[in-house]
Amino acid sequence: MLHHSARTRARQFKNDDFQFALDLALGAAVRGGADPGEVLATAARIPNGDADAWVREWTATADGARDLARTAEAAGHRVSALGHYRRAATYYATVLDVIDHSSEAERLLDLWRRQHECWERTVDLLPTPGARIEIPYEDTTLAGWFFPAPGAQPGERRPLVVMNNGSDGATSSMATHGGSAASDRGWHWLAFDGPGQQRALFEQQIPFRPDWEAVLTPVLDAMVARPDVDPERMTVIGISQAGYWVPRALAFEHRFAAAVVDPGVVDVSASWTRDLPGRMRKELEAGNREAFDREMRIGEKLDHHLAGILRFRGRPYGLESASPYDLYRTVLEYRLGDEVAQITTPMLITDPEHEQFWPGQSQELHDRLTGDSELVTFTAHEGADGHCEPLAPMLREARIFDWLEDRLAQ
Repeated sequence: MLHHSARTRARQFKNDDFQFALDLALGAAVRGGADPGEVLATAARIPNGDADAWVREWTATADGARDLARTAEAAGHRVSALGHYRRAATYYATVLDVIDHSSEAERLLDLWRRQHECWERTVDLLPTPGARIEIPYEDTTLAGWFFPAPGAQPGERRPLVVMNNGSDGATSSMATHGGSAASDRGWHWLAFDGPGQQRALFEQQIPFRPDWEAVLTPVLDAMVARPDVDPERMTVIGISQAGYWVPRALAFEHRFAAAVVDPGVVDVSASWTRDLPGRMRKELEAGNREAFDREMRIGEKLDHHLAGILRFRGRPYGLESASPYDLYRTVLEYRLGDEVAQITTPMLITDPEHEQFWPGQSQELHDRLTGDSELVTFTAHEGADGHCEPLAPMLREARIFDWLEDRLAQ
């Protein structure tokens, strides 16, 4: 009811969620976040659609990599420990992609904490270690990890890439989605956990919010205050659902020199409502809460995965156990409106073929922007189709960072 996918390459799994999670894990191998053999061997032990087997096998692979990391670190083998922790972080994140479909959903917090531990060890063991920062946000702080450019001297100003995560990706995945590419080019980069994301969700219970300028502006304030960040060459890359959040924030925050969204998202709710039966869409639009919830509960009885999907997708909105109607009405608030006309930041928008969550919205965002914007396509012929181009990370980062370098050189 909530998912739709169109893929052309050979598939390991018929289940769309399983296949997408597998593709993400394979793509992480390019930047040391996985070993293809480990990934494929683990996937081969999982029957299609068997969420309990998914949790069991990926947890075993992740635990094994974490054990290797601890042994290597204790023996003084930093480089090996780093590699093991990176892989373990990816594998634990892969567990979490499907855990709400399983009978072990109560293990989510424990497994997330294992994943987070491996990410934190990765931060410390990098050749140029990252620095933990606390970003002031309302009456609390948001977790951030600042990664200095390799070889940069203290206080030396360099360009910055802010990696803005999406709805449920692990913070560690921001390295594959652009952080490592920034380091290769001699740039600083920042990862942070915004409302509804990772630490803010699991430890602080801070939910998503649609007005992302209230998030990205404090993040940028913290970066502008650093003597080693060039305030004229700050950029941002929005991944997945951040394809909505970043444009929304840029309508009010104009200090970035350039921005990228992968992909463009105009209406987050479209991925929720597209596969609803017509009568349920009418009930949602008409405000018929009782009728909508009744239909959804019937759907849960007919499709035992539906309850897990709603729990997984509702959790970061702070509505994990809410009425389905209340959850859907909340998601309807995540739409770009007339504020798009206020965006002045040059923007690159990725447009992957077979985008399974927000098809057509990259083009729509590009058409609605009145300033400098460019659409870049990724195709199945290149092996680069699908949401966030999971199996083509090197091609993706080359196109994105070539465009960013050209903008910063102007």
